[in-house]
Parts: sequence; structure tokens; C-alpha cells
Amino acid sequence: MKMKDIPVSDRPRERFVQYGASSLSNEELLAIILKTGSKKKSAKEVALDLLKMAEGVEKLAEVSKEQLMTLEGIGLTKAIEILSAIELGKRIYTHPRDYHKLRFLNAEQIYDTTKHLFLGQKQECFYCFYLDSKNEILERKLLFMGTINRSLVHPREIFKYAYLSSASSIVCIHNHPSGDVAPSREDIRLTNALVEIGRINSIPVIDHIIVGRDTYYSFYENGNIIDL
Repeated sequence: MKMKDIPVSDRPRERFVQYGASSLSNEELLAIILKTGSKKKSAKEVALDLLKMAEGVEKLAEVSKEQLMTLEGIGLTKAIEILSAIELGKRIYTHPRDYHKLRFLNAEQIYDTTKHLFLGQKQECFYCFYLDSKNEILERKLLFMGTINRSLVHPREIFKYAYLSSASSIVCIHNHPSGDVAPSREDIRLTNALVEIGRINSIPVIDHIIVGRDTYYSFYENGNIIDL
């Protein structure tokens, strides 16, 4: 069915105007971005094909330009428009001002607040959040991006920014692109070293969180970091 054959009240743009963006399904939002389909498929059908290929909207950030262009109805221009929309959304939610005066309370809240930072990442990314005495965020730093297997993280860099921001404590967060959140021997070695350095310098590392696809591992929750 072509878009012109769909009742006006069911067309994505008209539904957007009448009910707002939040009322639209994922395929309807994608259809608006696509604008048109192909000779054989409507924009909504192409959008559904795209969601099937990506295995859900949450994995769209992992789709490449080349993969998009294998779908009927998506050429270079549409692939660029889709990826640009995804990148803009990521930038909106990863802008540093989102964290201003945000207070970290527990590992689950930290994970929910920061997991979007790792969407579509195929390398390990290591972030440090520097907190004041109330556990409010002073600064966020992406300190390292490593290979798919490990990050090259040096404690000197981590604590340098702690001093520069006058931090009272640190939360470390990195991802495992494989989706498996079990800490590696390198993760354990690094965490132990950071905790010890933080203890000596009175800037405790209060948690180190590993982010997977739909879950996380907290060193603190698992008893690997003890309250000072």
C-alpha cells in the first residue's frame, strides 16, 4: 500500500500534527524521516524492513551506511539522513549540560543515566564522572577509547582530572561491546589499583560500572569496592 492509499487520519505526518510525536510508532517516525518509499513499498513498509534488519529500534545506532543501502527504498541520501538523525539524537542526550548538578545515588541509577553514552559503540569507551561531596557531578570526561577487547587506561590521567575539578570522589564507567558485563582480569586489576590510589589520595573511587547491551556490572554492588 502506497502512502497516498492510506487514509489521511492514519498517515504518519497527519498523526504527528494531530496527536504529537510521542503517539507515533517507531516505524511511523522512521517513515517521516524517509519521506518516500520505493516503487513497490511505502515509506512505512521500508521503515519496517529497516527495524527488522536492525532487530529493533534500540539497535539502529549500530547500523552502518552500507547496511542501510542494501534495503529497497534506501539510497545514499536517505542513509545519510537516517544516520544524521540518529547522531543528532545521541548528541542531544550526551551533551555535558545534561549532567549539571545531577546526583548519583546508586549503581542502577548511574547505569540508567549513562547507558546511552555507549549506544552503537564498537570500541571500549572509558568515562570518569567527578563528584563533589554531595555526589553531584562536577565534570564528565571520556578519557580513553580502546580496541574492541580492552581500553588503555592510566590511573595518572584519571586522578589528574580529579585534582583539576576538586573532586571528592570518582565513578568510573566503561562498556563491553560484546555485551558480556563480566569483569575481565584487566578490569579487576585496574579497579583495585584505582581504589588503592583513591584511598591514598582521599579521593575514593566509589564505583566502577561495566555496561553491556541491556545490563550492567557494578564493582560496588558485588562487594569489590568497600565503603571507606
